Amino acid sequence: MDTVLITALDQEGRGVARLDGKAIFVEGALTGERVSIEILRRRPTYELARAVEILEPSSSRVEALCPHFGVCGGCSLQHLDPAAQVAAKQRVLEDALWHIARVRADQLLAPIHGPAWGYRERARLSVRHVPKKGGVLVGFHERKSSFVADMTTCPVLPPRISAMLPALRALVDGLSIRDRLPQIELAAGDDSSNAAEALILRILAPLSPADEQALVAFAERHRVLLYLQPQGPASVRAFHPVAGRLSYSLPDFSLILDFEPTDFTQVNAAMNRVLVRRAIALLAPQPGERIGDFFCGIGNFTLPIARRGARVIGVEGNSEL
Repeated sequence: MDTVLITALDQEGRGVARLDGKAIFVEGALTGERVSIEILRRRPTYELARAVEILEPSSSRVEALCPHFGVCGGCSLQHLDPAAQVAAKQRVLEDALWHIARVRADQLLAPIHGPAWGYRERARLSVRHVPKKGGVLVGFHERKSSFVADMTTCPVLPPRISAMLPALRALVDGLSIRDRLPQIELAAGDDSSNAAEALILRILAPLSPADEQALVAFAERHRVLLYLQPQGPASVRAFHPVAGRLSYSLPDFSLILDFEPTDFTQVNAAMNRVLVRRAIALLAPQPGERIGDFFCGIGNFTLPIARRGARVIGVEGNSEL
C-alpha cells in the first residue's frame, strides 16, 4: 500500500499528491496529511485513490457532523474545519483564475463566512423505491454513484426540512405512484414567508384521489407549499395550498422579495444578505446615477441599488423572472 503526502485540495475536495511522477487525487485526505492510499482507478497521467489510513492528520481535521458523510455525495468537506473550508475554496478560485485566464488578483477581499449548518435553502433530492432498503429513499445520490443515499437527516438543509425527511419518505412510500416520482425539489424562504418551504414533486403519472388526499394532509401537517411538475419546468403548478408565497428579506434595504420555487435565488440566504451588502458598498451608487443590472433575476441587486437613489435598468433574459 502506497503512502503519500497531500499538498493541496482540488475543486472537488480531494487531496492532491504526486507518486512516481503522476498526480494522485485522494478522497478523504486533507492538505498536509500523510496517508496510506488504495488506488481506485488508473489513468495515463493521473490516478484516483481513497485514504485508507490517516498517518499524520491535519490540525484542521474535524469529526463530520452528518452520519451519512462519506456515503452521501451531497458534501465532500465535512471532515475539514469550516474556516479552513473557506480558505481552501479561495485557493481553488485563485488557481482557476491563473490556470484558465492567467490572471492574478492585485487585491483580494476578505472571504465571507456564514453558518456552517442549516444553510442550504435550495436542493434537488432524488427519490427511489428500493424494497431491499425497506421502502422509499429520499436524498442526494451516493458519492460517485447513481444510487440514492439512505438518508434520515441532513444537517446542511434547513432544520425543518431535515427533520421532515422520514415523513417525506413515508409519504411517497404510501402513494400509488411511488415508482413514478423520481425527484423532489425544495426551496425555502425565511420568516417573511407565510410558509417557509416549498416542495416540487416531479410526477410521471397521474395522482389517485387517495394520493391527493395524502398530499393535502402532508402539506397542512407540515405547513409547506406543495407543487407538482408533471412534465418540463414550465408545467410546475401549485397543488396545495393554491395560494401561497415564498419570500426572503434584505433587512439592510428594508426589502422583502417574493419568489416562486422555480425562480433563481441564492442557496444560502444569510450569505446572500452579506453579499448584497458588500456589493452595494463597493458600487456606492449615488442618487441620479444610471446603473444597469444584467441578468437581474427577481431584483436581488437591482432593488437594493434603487434604494440608494440610483436609476436602475434591470435586464433579464428569462421572461418567467
